[in-house]
Amino acid sequence: MTDLISAKQFRDAPGVEDWRTIFGGGWACAYFRTGSFAAGVELVRAIGEVAAAANHHPDVDLRPEGVSVKLYTADFGGLSDQDVAVAQQISAAAAALGAPADPSAVQHVQVAIDALVSAEVQPFWVAVLGYGSFGETDVLDPLRRGPTFWFQQMDAPRPQRNRFHIDVYLPHDQIEARLAAALAAGGRIVSDAHAPGWWTLADAEGNEVDLAVWE
Repeated sequence: MTDLISAKQFRDAPGVEDWRTIFGGGWACAYFRTGSFAAGVELVRAIGEVAAAANHHPDVDLRPEGVSVKLYTADFGGLSDQDVAVAQQISAAAAALGAPADPSAVQHVQVAIDALVSAEVQPFWVAVLGYGSFGETDVLDPLRRGPTFWFQQMDAPRPQRNRFHIDVYLPHDQIEARLAAALAAGGRIVSDAHAPGWWTLADAEGNEVDLAVWE
C-alpha cells in the first residue's frame, strides 16, 4: 500500500518548484507553456514515457498554448512519494523542451450548494451531471474535467441569501494577486474571518465566491 504524504511534504521536496498542491493538497498540478500545439505534443509524449516507466499516470490536458498536468495517488485527496518522483521527471522533461511552468494558471473550481437534507438533493445532481458520489458531501466528475460539487449542511433556510456559491481553489502563492484583481474589478470582501485559509467575496449584486487555499 502506498503511503500518502501531506501537501507540505510534497512542496518541501526538491525539484517540484513548478508544481502547486491544490484542493486540500489532494492534487499536485502544473501548467507548462509550450507556445504551440506541436511543442505540446512533444511534451505530452515525454510525460507519457515518464508515466509508463513509473507505472503512475497523471491527468494530462493538451491545448495549443500549453499542457496542464495533474498528479494524484487517490482520485480525491491524496499525494504520495510516487507523485513527487513523477513530478520531478516531468519538470526535467519540460525544461529540456523549453516549456516553462506558469503557476498562475493553476486552479480548481468547485460549486457549493447549501442543503437542509443533502441526501435528498445530492442524487439529483449526480444524475443530471452524470457525476459520481464521493462520500456524503461531494459529487465528482469521474473523468476529473468539470468542477466538483460540495453540499454544505444548513441548519435553517436562508431566504435572503444565495443557496449556491463558487469555491475557487488557488495555489498558496497566487491567492493574494487574485484577491486584489477581484477587488479591483468591483468585488468586496464579505468575510475574512477564515483568512488566510479563505476569503468570502461578493460581486456588485451580492453573488458570493470563496477564494481558498485549504492547505
